[in-house]
Amino acid sequence: MPGSRRRAVTWLIEQKGYSQRRVCGLVGLEPKTYRYASKRPDDGEIRARLRLLAGERRRFGYRRLHILLSREGVLLNH
Repeated sequence: MPGSRRRAVTWLIEQKGYSQRRVCGLVGLEPKTYRYASKRPDDGEIRARLRLLAGERRRFGYRRLHILLSREGVLLNH
């Protein structure tokens, strides 16, 4: 939901020329939330591999899949 609100705020700022503070108040989004930029690394390859393993081994849970990934050299958690 914040993604759609963020797009609405961006559109109102660019097209209508409203201030960021005013638009965030109208949309109901905190200005800090609008300005937030995620620092999370892209893990698309790991997710794809995890989906593939889960498809091959349907009965395995997340713990066992984590073990399989760690055997392949993928370290996710400490």
